[in-house]
Amino acid sequence: MWLEVLAVRRSSRFYSCALLAACAAASSAAENAYVPNEGSGTVTVIDTATDAPSPRSPIPKQGSMGKKLRGVALDRSGRTLFVVDALGNVVLVVDSASGTVKKTLPNILSAEGIQLSPDGKTVTVCAEKSNEAIFIDVASLTESFRVKIQGDNPEHCVYSPNGKWLLTSNEESRSIDVIDVAAHQSTATVKTAGAPRGMGFLPDGSAVYVADETSGNVDVIASASWSITKSIPIGVRPAGIIVRADGERVYATAGGSGTVAVIDPRTNSVIATIAVGQRPWNMALTASGAKLYVANGRSNSVSVIDTSSNQVLRTLDVGLLPWGVAIR
Repeated sequence: MWLEVLAVRRSSRFYSCALLAACAAASSAAENAYVPNEGSGTVTVIDTATDAPSPRSPIPKQGSMGKKLRGVALDRSGRTLFVVDALGNVVLVVDSASGTVKKTLPNILSAEGIQLSPDGKTVTVCAEKSNEAIFIDVASLTESFRVKIQGDNPEHCVYSPNGKWLLTSNEESRSIDVIDVAAHQSTATVKTAGAPRGMGFLPDGSAVYVADETSGNVDVIASASWSITKSIPIGVRPAGIIVRADGERVYATAGGSGTVAVIDPRTNSVIATIAVGQRPWNMALTASGAKLYVANGRSNSVSVIDTSSNQVLRTLDVGLLPWGVAIR
């Protein structure tokens, strides 16, 4: 009996040690921030642990990868990077470790935003000139299907947390399309006061926050009715939106003000305003939510913000006209 208890204790101790080791390894796993530079045609890679350039930066090491790089997205492994080249009318599929282009997906006209689906199986990009949302299969790196949107000039495309809906922000028509992903069609539109840009859902999917560039507001849209329930003034030319994974904070850039607004979604009020560089555009958070990386398009830099103190920790030089950030 005593030997059986000892065996169980040893087994439990081994399991606990293995679990702790696995957790420690997961928590210390390196994350990189990928910054597409419109003017340089390169992607800057930042080690988020040190906020220093990664050894793999820039991509490519010499020359440029495209004519006008905009949105970037990573697969779940972080090994495959999808890069939009708006003027080249393509999406480049890049090995993030070697920086080599594995494949080029053509006929994607003047795209801008791109996002990985919640299940990690699909990357979707919005093509402004053809007014389409284009769905790309991550496993095969081939186009799956396209959905024609009702609005005009879609800039960003964002999934609901359950993956049922894809929203596109349509700059020229001042509207948002609501696409039923399974049905492959746009089923509703939401009119906005101005030109909508970045968007972000709360984790429970109950609301989506939309940067309304020309009105100076962030609009809160209830997903139950697809209607605007509140407009929050944040500054001049709102651009990017990112929602923290715990749903406690929403971050919105004001490009004309050079600031990031911190919104408490419980009250839908601005609780802090953080000065960053010129024309802050799109952003990304580390997995823990501890740091926010903001692309400053006109300053050719990225601001790193401590989200606990709402203070800029440091400002990093990148390439020309950084468009946004993706972290994995």
